Amino acid sequence: MLIREQIEEKLKTAFEPDHLEVINESYRHNVPAGSESHFKIVIVSDRFQDQRFLNRHRAIYSALAEELASTVHALALHTYTLKEWAGLQNTVLASPSCRGAGELAQLPD
Repeated sequence: MLIREQIEEKLKTAFEPDHLEVINESYRHNVPAGSESHFKIVIVSDRFQDQRFLNRHRAIYSALAEELASTVHALALHTYTLKEWAGLQNTVLASPSCRGAGELAQLPD
């Protein structure tokens, strides 16, 4: 099973979303072809009602702890209630370009 599929199944079970997109954005980063390390998740669930974004993200990190401890390097999380999602007219901002892809970070001396 692909990592993306594992993520989808866990999020469906944990949040019973009305809308779920798990998008593999690894190709946008400096990783080998076919990698599953960077994901964008758009999830709409009324389980997020009355929760701050930080708590929503923590809940997702908890549900995906196994993947984050192994192969998943980064998650771009877009978490909404049905009302919030309707206000966005079902659109999500595009992910920014990878900063420093292919470059090594310079540490100060």
